[in-house]
Amino acid sequence: MNLEEKPLSGALQGLRIADFSQLVQGPNATQMLADMGADVIKIEPLHGDWQRNWSLKDAYINGESVSFLTFNRGKRSIALNLKDPHGKEAALKIIRSSDVLLENFRPGVMDRLGLGYGFLSSIHPKLIYCASCGWGQDGPYVTRPGQDLLAQAMAGVLYLNGKAGDPPTPVGMGIADITASFHIVSAILAGLYHRDRTAEGQRIDINLLNSVLSLATQEATLYMNTRSEPERSAAGIGHPCVGAPMGVYKTRDGYMVVAMMPLGKVAELVGIDGFEGNDSRNMLENRDEVKRKLEPGFARKTTAELMEIFLEADIWAAPVNTFPDMESDPQVRHNQIVASFDHPKVKQFRTIGPPIRFSRSPSSVKRPPLLGEHSREILKEIGYADGDIEKFSRDGVIAENAG
Repeated sequence: MNLEEKPLSGALQGLRIADFSQLVQGPNATQMLADMGADVIKIEPLHGDWQRNWSLKDAYINGESVSFLTFNRGKRSIALNLKDPHGKEAALKIIRSSDVLLENFRPGVMDRLGLGYGFLSSIHPKLIYCASCGWGQDGPYVTRPGQDLLAQAMAGVLYLNGKAGDPPTPVGMGIADITASFHIVSAILAGLYHRDRTAEGQRIDINLLNSVLSLATQEATLYMNTRSEPERSAAGIGHPCVGAPMGVYKTRDGYMVVAMMPLGKVAELVGIDGFEGNDSRNMLENRDEVKRKLEPGFARKTTAELMEIFLEADIWAAPVNTFPDMESDPQVRHNQIVASFDHPKVKQFRTIGPPIRFSRSPSSVKRPPLLGEHSREILKEIGYADGDIEKFSRDGVIAENAG
């Protein structure tokens, strides 16, 4: 669907966000807020967000980074030299006009720019200031660089993936960044609710380490209370702390998964003897051996045949989709989660759209901005005259790209 064609307003219409963030955790958060109607002003350096010049698989379409396009829709871009006094002054005017500021620099960068929370709260006490970093705003790792894979590694989650005997295995997507972005959104909205009741702004701090640890709450809590460490399965059990029959199974034409179901019932349905009357949904003893005994039953039938059998018996099962399979899946199509927008350089761009539906204030999808595309427009909104803007452009205070 092309949501840009629909005249939607969004639940957060009227909310303005000064967005200094780059890469994924911050931009994905402000993208979600922009989808919901917020006016997100993306304040970029003159050379642009780091991710304008980096992409997964080094993928660019007509010079535009696919990764940047993925996380920056619905925003307006102003490119400012914050080290120039005029650039800093313009940034301050944008901040004063905003409800929220988001940044994900290393701790101390905003203070060195003269844009730290201590100063900003003195001139704009209602400001919601959200800072997200790798490890925390203080502590023994405060000077270290923070990044998704680093946070996964430090949180212990690389020992939750893969099979027994494998090296530590990362999750194949940015789970620390994406989870932190969800925390940013929920924290900002909670901060705004508090401000509506008290007229007080506040500082909010989020970090990748805490965010990825929150994903591992159940596994880490199990360890802290029992000292039982996760043990990865050699046979493909679906979780390091869960037993058979949960896991990934090869079928005659692909793969499928089964979750925590009665072992005897699953065995019966795939035609494997020896588990009659066994109602365990979590067979931990000899779990790899048990799973391997079930595997020949799965291998005899196609995924579609097994799905029909399992759904009839109300067994928790699903096919293992590739991305092409996912894209054509009837439920994915029905959910209309794949969205598209037109872009002056890329033409039509397809992506995953807003995952949430509102009955009265639906979200919308608008294209990401070109670097500095809205510099002139935003400067006019905050009170600069055309002559000032022309001088800023000549002097390298701003960058412009009208597309």
